[in-house]
Amino acid sequence: MTDFDAIDALLASVQEETALPPAEERRRLREALGLSRTQVAAVLGVSASTVGGWESGREPSGEIRAKYGYFLEGAQSKVGGVADQGAGGTEPAGAVVAEREPGDEPEREPVHESEREPAHEPEPVHDPAPCVLCGAPAVHQVEGFAQHLDAAQCEAATSSEAGPREQSAAAVTVTPEAVIATPGRPATDTAATKIVPAGRRAKEADSPDLIARAVDAALAAHSGDVDAATAALVKRAIPDAMALLDDTRKGARYQVIAHPPMPDILRRKTAKGPDDIWEARPNWTRPELPAGLHEVTALDINGAYLSALKTHLPIGALEHSTGNVHDRRRAGVHLITPPSWDLEHLLPNPLGNRDEAGELWVTEPTLRLLLRLSSDPYGLCEPPVIHESWTSGATEGLLEKFRIALKDARDRAIAEDDPVTLEYVKAMYAKFVSTMGESNYNRELYRSDWMHLIRSQAFANLWMKAYKCFDEGLVVVRAMGTDELHVSGDWRQIFTEGRAVTEVKVKDVYHLGEREAELPADA
Repeated sequence: MTDFDAIDALLASVQEETALPPAEERRRLREALGLSRTQVAAVLGVSASTVGGWESGREPSGEIRAKYGYFLEGAQSKVGGVADQGAGGTEPAGAVVAEREPGDEPEREPVHESEREPAHEPEPVHDPAPCVLCGAPAVHQVEGFAQHLDAAQCEAATSSEAGPREQSAAAVTVTPEAVIATPGRPATDTAATKIVPAGRRAKEADSPDLIARAVDAALAAHSGDVDAATAALVKRAIPDAMALLDDTRKGARYQVIAHPPMPDILRRKTAKGPDDIWEARPNWTRPELPAGLHEVTALDINGAYLSALKTHLPIGALEHSTGNVHDRRRAGVHLITPPSWDLEHLLPNPLGNRDEAGELWVTEPTLRLLLRLSSDPYGLCEPPVIHESWTSGATEGLLEKFRIALKDARDRAIAEDDPVTLEYVKAMYAKFVSTMGESNYNRELYRSDWMHLIRSQAFANLWMKAYKCFDEGLVVVRAMGTDELHVSGDWRQIFTEGRAVTEVKVKDVYHLGEREAELPADA
């Protein structure tokens, strides 16, 4: 067989994917037959939220695509056939969107004047650059980012110019009412109305408290059995977290690409193996203590992953660049030569426990921590050398409303001694972080870069708490994972004891070292 024959055989073996009608038409066909998403999902062997994703631009693949295509073809025949409506009017592929009735545009939450970002006028660019939202060429920039000024331009570019991998990036479409079911009206429907500030006057919140509604429904469904309700809520924590994310993203400034193509460094080499990204997880114990007896307090940092949701996250698909340059308006992963660390006897290495020397891929939080420690007023190490980067335009507030919703629910649960809500919220943010990478448990969001960045931010937060103790004269004894810090000294001058996210709990108190021998009185 010649090389050309082999190529022909390879091409012949590739099966063409089943053609599907546009997203809006898929939903129209289902509704025309009076079928629910749950009914369609049951026969296809998927979840109702997955069907919702397909009806808002997400594309199935493989055998399930063929089955879905067969269903749609049959539905088309039963309805009587419809004209192809084209791709116009659909949400941009890859955007986190919510189902809304026409004209039902959510109002943005008012921002206090002191927190409002300065307005930036669009500026033309001479050379078209990839739009930060859809990746297609754009001729304007906002705040230094190339960007289409009209959402319709992103839609047109996505449908006509995006490559196969970009077009397969699926939109996260979660309907909170479908995911967080509420059989009947829970008793708390008569509770006080949640309000938010709006200029000089307060107003009712735009959306219901999805967490409280889910907890009330679970307790009602299990006749008040706390353990059974908790188990049921924890089991569905992932889809409920995605529903909450979708709800908190209404009216958001940025559209998030939920299934972007990932560079090879962010892909696992084997099914259970790691990718190439180093997260800088600390597991450090001080080698020697000053002479004398030390009372050591093991502190538990509350809500470490919840706090880490506030980090610089890339909005769009990652783009490759080279050179020893760091753009603070972007975020991603970076190949660096790290600086040497000469303070291992006092503080953990910001890179965590790493045996091998040389270059490595680190996340944005790790790089920013190293750059911070290399500059004034710290001056603890040399700056790292950056060789390559995979980054996108970024913002620190991408998950901020999501984080605050979880934090508020957690605070209320603690104040009201509500273990069901507390365990539910913990499961939501913990599983959200752990399953957004290459996971079969969360197919609504494939962002392994976000997963690494959020976990690394938790490690960086712990490191800075260790440094704060050191700077205040305490002896740092151990630092482990995201939430465990052992110190000797008056830690209460730095931290407040409690269960809130900004507070710490005491896990253990123990002693190290020996009491100095007392000298004789006549010495």
